Amino acid sequence: MLRLLIALALCTLGPAAAFAHPHVFVDAREEIVFDPQGRMTAIRHIWQFDEAFTAFAVQGLDANGDGKLSDAELQPLAKVNVDSLKDYAYFTLLKVDGHHVPVDFPTEYWLDFHESRLTLFYTLPIRKPIAPGKQTTLEVFDPEYFVAFDFVKDHAITLNGAPPNCKAGYRPPHELDEKTMAMLAAIPADQHDLPENLADAASSLASLISVKCS
Repeated sequence: MLRLLIALALCTLGPAAAFAHPHVFVDAREEIVFDPQGRMTAIRHIWQFDEAFTAFAVQGLDANGDGKLSDAELQPLAKVNVDSLKDYAYFTLLKVDGHHVPVDFPTEYWLDFHESRLTLFYTLPIRKPIAPGKQTTLEVFDPEYFVAFDFVKDHAITLNGAPPNCKAGYRPPHELDEKTMAMLAAIPADQHDLPENLADAASSLASLISVKCS
């Protein structure tokens, strides 16, 4: 459903948007929640969508016509977002010592509308609480590159309740050469799967968050 919203939005944003990957831009912040035993228990996402996508997504949501968007008016759209993200593993990949750590459906989620932009807040419970290992990484990334994530400078990651010996690091995505970026931009909106060579290139655009506990 999220991809349907994006496809419909492209029809209203003109030909330049209809033939350019990515289609939606997100300013992201992440939070990893710990329990008193020092185990990771949840991942909290805070994703702010760009103004163009927001303008389309909020059309018709002001049910009472008061010129404002209440929590109740935004909640159905929030549910659409988290329901559809399930099909894409929530664009979230947590690994501990090379092993994928599964997450469950969000326990809480909501949208906020402020200064012409929507922000999605949602919390993914980690299925089985786990302590950070020698190598713990979190990637937030759309492998089809419909959605581009840009992490807020100096606020990319917060460790909530972590032991004092735990620290988080952030590595921004690699830069692509102009030729590869032009090839990605030329892919039409109705082509969801990237060609193998471009999928490999797009995967290098993932931001990498690391957690280390000395």
